Amino acid sequence: MKILQVKFGDFGYADGVDAGLVMLRLYVAVALAACVGPSLVSEAAADPNRQSKVAFASTPAFMRVFGLSQAPYGFVRFCETNSDQCAPSGSEDARIDATPERLSELDNVNRYVNRAIKPLTDLELYGVNELWTLPREAGDCEDYALLKRKVLISRGWPASSLLMTVVRDERGEGHAVLTARTAQGDFVLDNKVEGVKLWSRTPYQFVMRQSYLNPKVWVALEAGDAVRPDALAGVERPH
Repeated sequence: MKILQVKFGDFGYADGVDAGLVMLRLYVAVALAACVGPSLVSEAAADPNRQSKVAFASTPAFMRVFGLSQAPYGFVRFCETNSDQCAPSGSEDARIDATPERLSELDNVNRYVNRAIKPLTDLELYGVNELWTLPREAGDCEDYALLKRKVLISRGWPASSLLMTVVRDERGEGHAVLTARTAQGDFVLDNKVEGVKLWSRTPYQFVMRQSYLNPKVWVALEAGDAVRPDALAGVERPH
C-alpha cells in the first residue's frame, strides 16, 4: 500500500512540552451522544466562536490532564468482552516521534477506516442507545476510533500512544475520536474529518480520554464540569 505524502504543516505541527500533571481529583465525566454523520467536515463549518474559546497560538501541543474521570459505560462493557484491547502495552512512558512517515501512517489509517465503515448509530445497528464495538461494516464515532486503534497497534504503535478520547463537537454534542500521543504533540483521528490534525487545530472542546499509564483508567481534560452539556449518553448505565 502506497503511503501518502504529508507535510508537517498539514497537521498543525508544533513543538511543545507536556504540561499534563495528574492531580487526584474525582471528576464526573460526560461521554457520547449520537456521533455519526458526514465523514467530511470542513474547518469553515466549525464553530464560528472557536477563536473566542481557544487561542490556537497559545494552545500547547499536548493536552493537559486535570485528574481522574469516570470511564464511559460503553467502554467498560467493551473491555469486559475485549480484554486484549484494554491491556497495558508495557511501554507506558514511550512517545513515538511524529516523523513524516508516522504522520502519513496515521493519515492513511484514518482515511481508510473512514471510507470502509458506514456511519450508523447503535440504535440503528443493535437496537440499543450505546454499544462500543469493533465495527465490520458500519458503526458510530467510538467504533471508528476503536478500529483505528486496533489497526495502528497491529502496525507496531504502543497502546499507550493511542488513546480513546471524548470531546464536545462543533455543535456542542458528545463525540469520540482517537488521540495519537507523540513526542511532538497529540494528534486526532476523527471519523468526521479525513485529515489528521493536532488537537488544538480542531473545533472541539476536549473532555476526557484514556490514561496512557493504564488504558482502563480515564482522565479529565478540563478543570470542571460546570458548563458540561446536560444530556450526553454513554457514561451512566442505560435504563
